[in-house]
Amino acid sequence: MTGGTWKGAGGRIRKYSVTIAGHRTSISLEPTFWEALNRLARRRGQPVAALIAEIDRERGGNLSSALRLYVFENRHLLED
Repeated sequence: MTGGTWKGAGGRIRKYSVTIAGHRTSISLEPTFWEALNRLARRRGQPVAALIAEIDRERGGNLSSALRLYVFENRHLLED
């Protein structure tokens, strides 16, 4: 996402490893979503793992889907 325009999913799904609540886990996401999560975490002044842990605590379904939804719902914060 640049200049307020959504650029799509950003390629093939990749696996990213993070530690949540002391447990190592893998998350499958497109690079665009991973980069957006990192940017949102930086805006909040926290590590991406802390943001993911917060989303994980509040989710109702699949973690990867919850992360995509979080990025979508907060895309306005990514505008330059």
